[in-house]
Amino acid sequence: MKTQVLIVGAGPVGLTAAMDLASRGIDVLVAEIRHAGDPPSVKCNHVSARSMEVFRRLGVAARLRAAGLPADFPNDCSYRTTATGIELCRIEIPGRSTRYSATGGPDTWWPTPEPPHRINQIYLEPILFSHAVAQPRITILARTEVVAIEQNEAGVVVRACNLDDGSSIRIEAAYAIGCDGSRSLVRKSIGASLSGTEVIQRVQSTYIEAPQLRELMAPHKPAWMVLSLNPRRSGTTVAIDGHDRWLIHNHLRPDEPEFDSVDRDWAIRAILGVGADFQYRIISREDWVGRRLVADRFRDRRIFICGDAAHLWMPYAGYGMNAGIADAVDLCWQLAAHLNGWAPASILDAYEAERQPITEQVSRFAMDHALAMMAQRGGVPVEIEDDTPRGHAARAALARAAYDLNVQQYCCAGLNFGYYYDASPIIAYDGETPPSYTMGGFTPSTVPGARAPHLFLRDGRSLYDAFGPGYTLLRLDPAIGVAPLLAAAEKRGVPLALVDLMPGDTGNAYAEKLVLVRPDQHIAWRGQVAPEDPDALIARITGAAGVAAGARPAVAVPA
Repeated sequence: MKTQVLIVGAGPVGLTAAMDLASRGIDVLVAEIRHAGDPPSVKCNHVSARSMEVFRRLGVAARLRAAGLPADFPNDCSYRTTATGIELCRIEIPGRSTRYSATGGPDTWWPTPEPPHRINQIYLEPILFSHAVAQPRITILARTEVVAIEQNEAGVVVRACNLDDGSSIRIEAAYAIGCDGSRSLVRKSIGASLSGTEVIQRVQSTYIEAPQLRELMAPHKPAWMVLSLNPRRSGTTVAIDGHDRWLIHNHLRPDEPEFDSVDRDWAIRAILGVGADFQYRIISREDWVGRRLVADRFRDRRIFICGDAAHLWMPYAGYGMNAGIADAVDLCWQLAAHLNGWAPASILDAYEAERQPITEQVSRFAMDHALAMMAQRGGVPVEIEDDTPRGHAARAALARAAYDLNVQQYCCAGLNFGYYYDASPIIAYDGETPPSYTMGGFTPSTVPGARAPHLFLRDGRSLYDAFGPGYTLLRLDPAIGVAPLLAAAEKRGVPLALVDLMPGDTGNAYAEKLVLVRPDQHIAWRGQVAPEDPDALIARITGAAGVAAGARPAVAVPA
C-alpha cells in the first residue's frame, strides 16, 4: 500500500491530523488497532475553543456542538462537601443551548467564533471518525497494528499486522505521524525519550451507571462537574450523559501509592455522600497517573509524533487532547505545504521549534495547578460540614479559595489564545516581545508568532471565516499597494488571499495596516507598509530562506 502520509492512531489527534491534511489535498492512510466504530474510553471531557476553531474550519464543529450533554444541561463546575452535600461555590458555564448567546460570568466573553464545548470523548470521537472516513482522501485501516517503521531518503516503510487474520501489510509513505499514545511505537522508533515528573498524582477513576444519583443531587442545580471537598475523601463527579452515567475521580493522596490503596467502593460513596443502600453499576475502571513528561524530540527526518506520543501531563483544562490537536494542526499545514510543492522540506523544521517549547510551558502550567489542587484537597478543615459559626466560616473561606484557584482552569482563555511561537524559523519577527499570559488571562496581540486576534466583521461574519485556506494578508488601508507581495507568493506557488478590512471592522485589535496570517491563524509578519523585499519575506515564511532562488522543493511521494 502507498500513500503520501501515514498516521498511526485514529484517536482525536490522529483523526484531526488526517482531516487537516485531506482538506489541503493530501492523501492519508490511518492505521488503527481498534475495530471501526469501537467506542473509546471516557477520558477527555472538554474540547477547547482553539480546537473548536479547528473543527469549524474542517466542517465538523456544528455536529460536535449538537452532541454530548442535553442542550439545557448546565456546564457549571459545582464545589460541594460531597456530590449530594452542601454547595460551596459554583463556576457558571453555559450549556449547549446558550453557548453562543450567553453573557455575563467568567466563561462567556471568549474572543472566538467557537467557544469551548463540554463533551466526553465517547461522543466526540465517533463524530470525528465518521467525518474523517467520509473524506475521499482518507483511508482508515481498522484492526491494523504497526509493528515496525523505518525510513530512508525516499520515504517511510512500515510493516503492519492485520489483527483479525494475522496477515502482514507493507505500507510506503512519504511521511509518517505517530498519534499512537503514551506507549507510542513511533516515538520509540525515532529514539525519542520522555523526561520530566514521572508521577504527580494517581487517580482511581471509575465509570458508573447510577440512575438514583441525579435525583439525590436534585436540591442543587445540575452541573457538568461536581467537585467534592471534605476531610474523608475529595474527588470529582463528571456528568457523562446528563442522566445516569458518571465518571468518578478519586484523587489519591501522596501516602496512597497504588490504585488499590483505597477501597474503590468506599471512596465512591464518600465522594458522592451516599450510604450503603445506594446502588450503582461499574461500567469500567479508568485509573490513570498524572505526569509531566515531554519528549526530547518531536521528529526524526520523515517521522513525527503528536499528542500523547510526544507529551503526557495532568489533564487539567482538557489540555492533553487539545494540545495534541494543536500539534497536529501546526504540523499538518507545514507538511501539506511541502507535499503540495510550495515549500521546501526545511519548513518542517518549524514543527519541533514551535511545539516543543509550548509543550514544556503549558505542561508546567498544568502541573503547578495540579499541585495547588492537591494542596487544597489535602487541607480541607474538619469542621467543613458543621452547622456552626466555625463551619460556616470554613465553608466561606474554602468557597473563595476554590473559585479563585479553579476559575482559571475551567475558563482558561490564556491557554487558548495567549500562547505564541517565539523561536520559529518561519516567522518574520520584528523585535517586539509578545504579551505574557496566564492559564486564565491574556492580551490579544499582533506580535509575530501570536494568534491573530479574532473579531466579528460588520456583516456578522467571523474574521476567521474570511481567511483563505493558505496564508491571508489582512489589509487595513486599501491605499497600500501589495501587488509585489502577491506576485512574490504566486511565483513560488504560495496560496495567499487578500482580505481588505474596512474602517471600524477591527476596533483596537489591529494597529498595523498589514498583517500576514498563517494557515493556522498565527501571525507570520506585520507592517505599516508593504515589505521592501517581498521575495525575501515569502522565502522566510515558507522555510525557503536558504534555498537557491528559483529552486522548487523536491517532494518524494511513493509512486
